[in-house]
Amino acid sequence: MAEHADGSRSGWEGFLKFEKLERNVAFSGEAFARVGGSQFFAELSREDIDTFAGYMEVYRAQTGDIVIREDDPGDFMLLIVEGAMDILKKGAHGEPQHVTSVGPGMTLGEMSMIDGEPRFATCVATTTTVFVVVTRDAMARIMLDHPALGTKILVKLVAMLSLRLRQTSVRLLHFLDGGR
Repeated sequence: MAEHADGSRSGWEGFLKFEKLERNVAFSGEAFARVGGSQFFAELSREDIDTFAGYMEVYRAQTGDIVIREDDPGDFMLLIVEGAMDILKKGAHGEPQHVTSVGPGMTLGEMSMIDGEPRFATCVATTTTVFVVVTRDAMARIMLDHPALGTKILVKLVAMLSLRLRQTSVRLLHFLDGGR
């Protein structure tokens, strides 16, 4: 795992700085209702979600914590269970620019988990935030242990990434057209 000059770690090991929670915190009661109803889990049964949860780790970040850092390597994705995060992208002069804010049910980091490329943006907790982490290795184990579920998850990831690309393309065209 890479270590930066400032001593910070990137990738999965960076989660050692966050409070680790029990899986049942993320997948019981009200939290399950929010997460289970998210776009990512749409069309998965409660049994599928329970199985998937067995391959996740649950963490809590405090307000201001950087959960994902732009340009770091990434072999995991996360799903916000409670709280919110700001997504920041470096501007032309390296200054952070706010792209969007996300909350419960939203996933982050799928692109890097899939393609192994550096992180596209920085994700900062704007409140105390509970999130689950799924690593590339965990996805590989799901594919081996539960092929039907693994296929459903991969199809869902591809569909989500495709939708985001389409939305970005529409915004780009709108921008190029002068905002008309």
